Amino acid sequence: MTGTRKSRSFLLSAALTRAGYALLRAKAPGGPARWERKNHAGRAVELYAGPAVAVGTAVAAARVHPGAGLAVLAAGACGAYDDAAGDHRRGLRAHLGALRDGEVTSGAVKLFGISAAGLVAGALLKERPLDRLLAGVVVAGAAHFVNLVDVRPGRALGAVLALGAPGLPRHGAGGELAAVAMGGAAAVLREDAGERTMLGDTGAHALGAALGAAVVAGNGRTGLLAHAVAVVAAAVYGDRITLWARAL
Repeated sequence: MTGTRKSRSFLLSAALTRAGYALLRAKAPGGPARWERKNHAGRAVELYAGPAVAVGTAVAAARVHPGAGLAVLAAGACGAYDDAAGDHRRGLRAHLGALRDGEVTSGAVKLFGISAAGLVAGALLKERPLDRLLAGVVVAGAAHFVNLVDVRPGRALGAVLALGAPGLPRHGAGGELAAVAMGGAAAVLREDAGERTMLGDTGAHALGAALGAAVVAGNGRTGLLAHAVAVVAAAVYGDRITLWARAL
C-alpha cells in the first residue's frame, strides 16, 4: 500500500508538471519572447519548466501534507520573483551586503520569503518548537542548495533525483514527498539536459523545498539536526560550491 502511494505521488507530480509545461508552451502568457533566456553557453532556452515544476510539485505535495505544498509553492513564487527581477548579483553575501546599504534586492526578498515559508511549513509538519525551527532551516536550506547547483543543464534535476532516492524507502509522508520531488524532476529532465528549457530560480527552489519537506517528514530531531548543519554549511560556502559546479 505504501509503495502504491509513493508511485501515485511520483506519477501525479510528473503528470501535472508535464501538463503545465505543455500548456505554457502552447500558450505562453505575454508571448514566447518573454519566456526566453540565455543559458551558460549563450544559447536561447525557455523558462516554461520552472513554473510547471513549481505548480505540479506543489499540488502533488499538498496532497501528501498541506504544509509541504505551501513550502513548495512559496519557494517557487519567491524564485519566480527573482527570475522576473533579473538581479545580476549572485550569492548570499552580495545580497546581504546590498541590504546593509539600504537596497532590497530580489535575492533578499527570496531569502526572507523562503525562510518564512520554511518556518511555517516546519510548524505544520512538526510539533515541538526546536523541531519546527530545525525543519524551517532544512526546507529553506534545501531550496537554496538546489538553486546553487543549477549552473549547467541537468545538474539541479540530477541532484534532486540523487538526493531524493534515499528517501523513497521511508514510510509515510517522507517517502511520498521524496517521490513527489523526483516525479517533478523526472518530468522535465530530458528538455533541461537537452538545453531546450531551464528551471530558473522558480523550479530550482520549488524542487529544493520539496526535498526539504521530504527530509522533515521522514526524520526525527537527530536527522533534522544533521541535515540542518549540512544545508547551513552549503549556504556558508555557497560561492565556492557554485564555482566548483561551474568548473565541472
